[in-house]
Amino acid sequence: MSALATLLRRDLGLLLPGGRGGAGVLPLLFFLAVAMLYPFAVGPDAQLLARTGGGVIWVAALLAAILPLEKLVSGDLEAGVFDQLALRGVAEEWAMLSRLVAHWLAFAPLLLVATLPAAALLGLSGETTRIVLLGLLAGTPGLAAVGLAVAALTASLRGGAALAGLMVIPLAVPILIFGAGTLARPDPSGLLLTAAISLGLCALAPLAAGAAIKAARES
Repeated sequence: MSALATLLRRDLGLLLPGGRGGAGVLPLLFFLAVAMLYPFAVGPDAQLLARTGGGVIWVAALLAAILPLEKLVSGDLEAGVFDQLALRGVAEEWAMLSRLVAHWLAFAPLLLVATLPAAALLGLSGETTRIVLLGLLAGTPGLAAVGLAVAALTASLRGGAALAGLMVIPLAVPILIFGAGTLARPDPSGLLLTAAISLGLCALAPLAAGAAIKAARES
């Protein structure tokens, strides 16, 4: 557990805004840029903005989660970090679990906070904003899990960053459907399904990503 805690601190230092990765703040800036530009694109119709704003926030969150993928795995794979961890007895699955937690902590809490000014810009009601926040809280772990698995699978490929972005979008569609669908349903079933999908993805992603890293190291 001490090795995992040390690895988590190292990953957080790499991925958090201001860290050595240098891209931690980009998802937040992208998210806010989408929220600011969308009203200019559709016009000043308050009812239209309020009706579509929640879905726009979800799409912006998905696209923002894609931005850190290039630096999520490939740099450490090229530098031999995972080889060193394997020599020290740290399995790839544990390393990917640490990276998953760090990835979520690096972008999701900031997006949740940024949702408040974004909701104000889009004219969302307090109740709609609350539902969007709960949906993102349930769905962003799944987005982080999908991103990690795809980043690991494409880390050793030429042009892997662009391929990863293209792969994440269709894989994240179920989360987007159920998460954004909570805005149209008065019952909490959409939130529960979103949370269930996220938990399943978080359980599977470290295993899939670890297997991909092991295959990339041995090839």
